[in-house]
Amino acid sequence: MNFASVRIITDDVDRLVAFYEKITGVTAKRPAPVFAELVMPSCTLAIGHSQTVPLFGAGSAVAAANRSVIIELRVDDVDAEYERLKPLVDEWVKEPTTMPWGNRATLFRDPDGNLVNLFAPVTEDAIKRFSDRR
Repeated sequence: MNFASVRIITDDVDRLVAFYEKITGVTAKRPAPVFAELVMPSCTLAIGHSQTVPLFGAGSAVAAANRSVIIELRVDDVDAEYERLKPLVDEWVKEPTTMPWGNRATLFRDPDGNLVNLFAPVTEDAIKRFSDRR
């Protein structure tokens, strides 16, 4: 089994795609107006319109209602990304901080309120833990 993607359901695909394209530097693939994929080497971030929800089961997902999942993106320099993204992000949850498990991280909310964590392993143990991951 391979982890393929995480999908965000939104009422405004264009807005969320534009936001994540700016954050990641990846151009989304748009196989349909109601669906987009930002394909990165380690994972794909899919964005689907709330109009697609009935295809999975009526009421199975609700746009802009997530308060339990964190989208995590590994970066080279958390502090540099924080500075770069300041003008693009409306709600910062956590300024750059070194976490107890050895990652430097900053957290913010995307336009739909989803929590996004940018992190980089910085301690010897954390660097070792991520050494075999892309």
